Amino acid sequence: MDSPVRLAALVVSLVGISLAGCGHSVPTRYVSLSATPTSAPFTTHGIPPVQLTAVHIPDVLDRPEVVTQVSPNRLSMNDGDRWGAPLAQMMRRTLAQDLTTRLPAGSFVLPDAPAPPDTRTLVVTVLDSEANASGTLTMQAGWTLLSGHPPRVVLARQATLTSEMTDRDAPAQAAALSRILGELADRIAESIVAR
Repeated sequence: MDSPVRLAALVVSLVGISLAGCGHSVPTRYVSLSATPTSAPFTTHGIPPVQLTAVHIPDVLDRPEVVTQVSPNRLSMNDGDRWGAPLAQMMRRTLAQDLTTRLPAGSFVLPDAPAPPDTRTLVVTVLDSEANASGTLTMQAGWTLLSGHPPRVVLARQATLTSEMTDRDAPAQAAALSRILGELADRIAESIVAR
């Protein structure tokens, strides 16, 4: 008769310990990127259509967690701070939204949409993106414009872009990356329109 009482007490204790442990888990926060409005879209007419087909990012960034470089050769990842979707996909979507507002009306074909036969393709490659402990986000990226059948390179450019972060947390890093993608879209659009 004493044994069932002890068993019941043990079960109640284990449930209590389990619930107490759950109360201390770190909540997961999801962050996303957003398009950056432009103050002066290009109004040139008659340029051949362009489609953003790919944004390539380094494997070290291609993960659910938000990555911060805390010192040379050392990264920090917080399991509680995660991207709301795969980062390369979010960057392509955000960059496409930015380019839509910067290139002349009707000249940008959305990613994965059917494209007219004379559409040029745009590929963006991110070489590196670092959010350092001092609060600066730096991104090195290149873009290539291809045209014709078979495709040939008609334009290749690179840029290093920086943005100060208002804080050192994941939302501030996402906001800084969004601003950098807007600036990258400015440079891409300018180079395409001048081509």
